[in-house]
Amino acid sequence: MSEAMPEAPTRSAVTGSPGLLASLDPLLREWLPRQRWFAGKGRPVTGFSLVAATELLPADGKLGLYHLLVRAHQPLEPVQGTVPHPGDCYQLLIGVREALPPRLAPALIGHVHEGPLAGRTVYEALYDPRPAEVILEALRTSARIGQLRFERREEIRPDLVPRVVTAEQSNSSVVYGDTFILKLLRRVLPGTNPDLELPLALAREGCSRVPPPTAWITAEPPSGAEEPYVLGVLQPFVQGASDGWELALRELAKGEDFSAEARALGRATAEVHTALARALPTVTLGHHQLQSMVAGMTERLEAAAQAVPTLRPYAPGLHSAFEALADLAREGHTWTAQRVHGDLHLGQCLRSPSGQWWLIDFEGEPAKPLAERRMAQPVVRDVAGMLRSFDYAAHSAGGPPAPEWAAACRAAYCSGYAEVGGRDPRTEPVLLRAYETDKAVYEVLYEARHRPDWLPVPLSAVRRLATGDS
Repeated sequence: MSEAMPEAPTRSAVTGSPGLLASLDPLLREWLPRQRWFAGKGRPVTGFSLVAATELLPADGKLGLYHLLVRAHQPLEPVQGTVPHPGDCYQLLIGVREALPPRLAPALIGHVHEGPLAGRTVYEALYDPRPAEVILEALRTSARIGQLRFERREEIRPDLVPRVVTAEQSNSSVVYGDTFILKLLRRVLPGTNPDLELPLALAREGCSRVPPPTAWITAEPPSGAEEPYVLGVLQPFVQGASDGWELALRELAKGEDFSAEARALGRATAEVHTALARALPTVTLGHHQLQSMVAGMTERLEAAAQAVPTLRPYAPGLHSAFEALADLAREGHTWTAQRVHGDLHLGQCLRSPSGQWWLIDFEGEPAKPLAERRMAQPVVRDVAGMLRSFDYAAHSAGGPPAPEWAAACRAAYCSGYAEVGGRDPRTEPVLLRAYETDKAVYEVLYEARHRPDWLPVPLSAVRRLATGDS
């Protein structure tokens, strides 16, 4: 049971708190790199700077709560052309207690030995129901606390019991009473975040394939020189929903056909794309834009081939995928581009018990700059991501690879897309092959660096794409 519901916090920003950050510094250096959502793995943390600190519950009480935006300074990887930056900014919710009860042991950050929190224990506050209730209450009351802004579109009940989602994610989530889910972004940037922007636009269009934002959290930058930071989004929780990736693996392990679900998912994707095209501007990609796109794909291939020797024999064939697109650009071919999901795969989809598919997590690829994630793209970009996801599932169910299963899913997905979108993605084979190739090259580099045992999965696609086979 959680403690009594707190009133909306009214604390103010802790301005200029070098003592607070200095006391947490040695603990954060150990704890932060171990988190799934920490982007700078493999590079030492050399220091921290405070972007903003807000006291949500007084630290001198039984339970304290700090909201921190902290910049982690790390040496940059020696990548040619990398522009130095001041370090990634992370959102932290730090709970403060004299000692942790056993139920909070997994949330421990450490024991503070000096500074304003000396003698106290600090921990990841999202594991504790009361701090999670504080956040929901601030959203429910549209609170303004220091630089934090809590805004909502709809009413929120005050008596929803929170539970943290413990599955590994690139962000953090809390479910409130099977009614809402709050996604807290961990690595944050100033500017319009597509994870709020696109679902809001889709909600205005009445699109039923994306849970509409109920409320959100932003932070005003302390200097006023930057745009606000988007920190979190509260959306309806799809109770009893199945994760698309897990569902596909279960069906494949049982030998069940997944084509009907793939077709329905293609229809859902096209509905979202159609709504986005109505809600936000579209552009035409001409010769210059397409050549720039091809140059980026080529550069990524060359860098990956340099880093992964097993990719090099296939590089000439993969180059031909990009050269074919460049040839069409030179001939005057154009494509319509619009806002898209940007990182679409089975794990970004939910199937409700009624059979409806939902698309979630519109943040885009977190490693890419925010401006790039918000650029208009051909819809085939999303389609290629999903086709690669079917291929991954076919190699991941625990048995032998199932290329026929993947091929059936890919065909059904494209057919379903055409039923709603009016155009089958396979009718643009040059563009589709280029985007699939670009995605497979990214996968090869990722697996070589992080999961070498998985490298055969994208390499099997590389062999196919290098020969131009569908």
